[in-house]
Parts: sequence; C-alpha cells; structure tokens
Amino acid sequence: MDFALLLNAFERTHRERGWPRQRLLHECLRAAIRGGQLAPGTRLAATRVLAAELGLARNTVLYAYEQLASEGFVLPDRRGTVVAGNVGQPVVAPAAGGKDGLSRRAQHLRGVAGQDRNATVVFPADAMGAFAPGVPALDEFPLAQWRRMLDRAWRALTPRQLNYGDPAGEPQLRMAIADHLRAARGVVCDAGQVFITDGTQSSLDVCLRAFADQGDTLWIEHPGYGGALAAGRGAGLQVTGIAVDMDGIAPTDDDWNAAPPRLIYTTPSHQYPTGSVLSPARRMALLERARAAGALIIEDDYDSEFRHGGPPLAAMQGLVADAPVVYLGTFSKTMFPALRLAFIVVPAGLAGAFAQMQAQGATRGRVAEQLALAEFLRSGLFARHVRRMRRLYCQRRDALSEALQRHACAGAVIHGGTAGMHLALRFQDVQWDDLALSRRAAQDGIVALALSAHGTGEGAAWNGFLLGYAQVPAENMDGLARRLGALLPA
Repeated sequence: MDFALLLNAFERTHRERGWPRQRLLHECLRAAIRGGQLAPGTRLAATRVLAAELGLARNTVLYAYEQLASEGFVLPDRRGTVVAGNVGQPVVAPAAGGKDGLSRRAQHLRGVAGQDRNATVVFPADAMGAFAPGVPALDEFPLAQWRRMLDRAWRALTPRQLNYGDPAGEPQLRMAIADHLRAARGVVCDAGQVFITDGTQSSLDVCLRAFADQGDTLWIEHPGYGGALAAGRGAGLQVTGIAVDMDGIAPTDDDWNAAPPRLIYTTPSHQYPTGSVLSPARRMALLERARAAGALIIEDDYDSEFRHGGPPLAAMQGLVADAPVVYLGTFSKTMFPALRLAFIVVPAGLAGAFAQMQAQGATRGRVAEQLALAEFLRSGLFARHVRRMRRLYCQRRDALSEALQRHACAGAVIHGGTAGMHLALRFQDVQWDDLALSRRAAQDGIVALALSAHGTGEGAAWNGFLLGYAQVPAENMDGLARRLGALLPA
C-alpha cells in the first residue's frame, strides 16, 4: 500500500483542521484499516522505514502505532506490528425483540433533527477548521494559566474531596458563577439556585425531567437545536416547533391556543442556527404570555458573551421579578468543549425541590476542574479572555462576511452577524439543495452544515449553510469562501 498517497489524500481532506501530523497519520491508518485497505494480518512498515518514506519524525510514527494498538486496531509482535482481525465495519445481527436491538424510543430518536436527511454528510464530533460551528479558537485559550490553576486545585485537594462530590456542584464554583451572572448577564440569583452539569444537553435532559410530565407540550424553535428536539422526544413530551424570524422565536395566538406549552426552549442571544437575536419587545411578550399560561421558559444563553453589534442584551431571566425562566449556560464556547462544565439557574421557589431531584442522579466529581474554574472566574482571567475573543471573533466575522459577499452571495443572504460564532448563509431567492451542496463541500474538506437539516417543526425550514468562523484565521476566509462559492450553482 502507498502510505504517502493515503496520507496526502487525508491531509488534503482535513487541511483546514490544523491537526498535528501524528494525529493525521493515526487517523489515516485507522481509516485504511476500517475501510479494508489494510486487511487483517497485514504487517505494517517498520517505524523507521515509514518515517523515512513520509518525511516524519520516528516518534510521530511510534505515537500513531501506539494509539492504534491501544484501540485494538493493531497487534505488536516480535517482528513488528500487524493489523488485528475483525476491526473493519462489523456486521451485527439484529437482537431479538426489536429492530437493530434498540427500544422504540431509541428508534424514534434516530431520525431527530435531520440525522436521517444528513445521513450521507458525516462530520466527526471533534471536527475542526472551516466551518465547523460551535468550536472556539482553541489555540487562543490561555492554556498555561489554566494548567497552573488546575495544578493549584489538585495540590489543595484533601482526601475527603476525593470522595463523591456535592451533586449540585462545588460551592465555590456555584458562588463564582452566581457572581459572574449577576454582573455580566443581569441574572437575578444566588449560589443556591445554581446547579453544575457536564454540558447543555445534560442540562436540558434534567430540566425536562424536572419540570414536565410525559405528554406535556414543549415548544422549541423551528429551525432550531436538534439536541432540544432529541431531549424532548426522549422525555416523552409533545414537541412543537415554533417558527423563527429575524427577531427570534415568533409564536402566534394560534400557537398559544392550539398547543399551550408547559416548557418553551429558546436561544434568545443568538438563535441556533439562524443567528437571529430575540428582540426586547419579543422577550417581554414571551415572558408575559408564559406566565399567563403557567409555562416555564428554558433560556439557553447560547453565544451571549460574543455580542458584536453593541452591548450584550440582558438575560431574559432578570428582566422581570420572579421571571418564569430556567437559565442555561456553558463554558464550552467561552473556554473549550473538553472542559464539560455547564450550569442551570433554577427559579428560587423551585431550587429546593430541584436540588432533591438532582441528588438522586447527578454526576458527582471533577472537583479539581470545578475549583480551577472558580479561580479562573474570580481572578478576572475569564472576563479578560472573553473580551479578547470577542474582538478576535468580530474580526473573523467581518472577514468571512466580506469574503462571502465577494464569492458566495449570488442568490444568498447573510444572517446572524450581530453576535455569536457562526453565520447563516440563507439561499433566499433560489431553489438550491443545501444538503447536496453540503455533501459537496465535505468532499472538499469544508464543513458547511445544511440549514434545512435543522428543521424541528412543520413548514419549510431555512435553506442554506451554517458557517462557524471562530476557529478560522481571518486571512484564510477569502480562499475558503472562494472554494465554497465555486460549489454553488451559477
């Protein structure tokens, strides 16, 4: 097998991701094994030989081989390294009792949020580069300072803290988050209302269990976040998609009358995926109608820190006294996704009961990371990092917008530039198949998610691309937009 050709092809496909060469080689070899190009029993080239052939350091090849061995793809022996057996795509016989061995609920969830429609456009969860959404500029994170805070947290831990932690989260972090939210987002809360989770999806799951019964109605945005649709269906709720316009979620009187909600999920600061910002008038109207209907609003304050067109709008949770709002936030976008720390702010009157429920099944651990994050917030480093990223993302947004205007906007309109880390390129006056175009972009190494795959209700969804720009250097935007524009019909 010609390893050089395989590696070059892999690098060409993934050149925008910025992966180190040792990871590129590992992924290249693993793909060849899974795809059958390297059959079971094949002996891999010696590390020195392969390093010389590819122009790599021998340690790079050793790393790739060791990773493959740890994953069970290869087996080291006295003569070198051979491909293990039964490591290609497995053939699994359906389990008795159900299709593919899944429950009816799991079968139902397989088609959530366009997964079936996007089945031929597969992007890995760790996709990076142009234009994977939701990924911050990871190379700009102050990693050295974070390491020092982690080290201090670990050194200060007592043996008692190595036990299961507080199910609500470490008190120091809850207090630091409450202080930050009061100052930065206008959230009215104390530490007793703050609960730590391992991500927005976990926050959603626990909120739907806590605040709705099976069969209750959940409103979500259409188009919207597929994770909310999955969580709602998984909880056995009746999920209704409410149309989004330029001012955010826009329920009508017919919506309130025909399907009154128990819960309303919205992303008011930067709607996903359209980029709309919920207007102040619409925020107040939604709060008033929700209170009158006895509904709770789940405010996912997605991208709120990165407001590019003026000061950030205050969170809905703090706009009125005793707002019927459960507030969700995460550090995945402001810091880095692998941190896996997020939070829920529960209304004061519900916090006690919520804490009792959380105690039954919450994740208890990651004490050092929570303590380090508390210091990161209190030291001012978090605010400083967010300010710096806001400036950087504004530059990158401008560069992408200008490049799209030059190369990709015939028949398309840019939305969502006033906030956040992504733009929506909407095919407004043309009938283009955004799913097919997304597949073509993927073949060229560009992640351009189809907006139509984010439909969560009845009626036509938006048509176009979701383009994340946070991790893409400004100087690369023109060339990338030119390549993307070349894929669009004339």
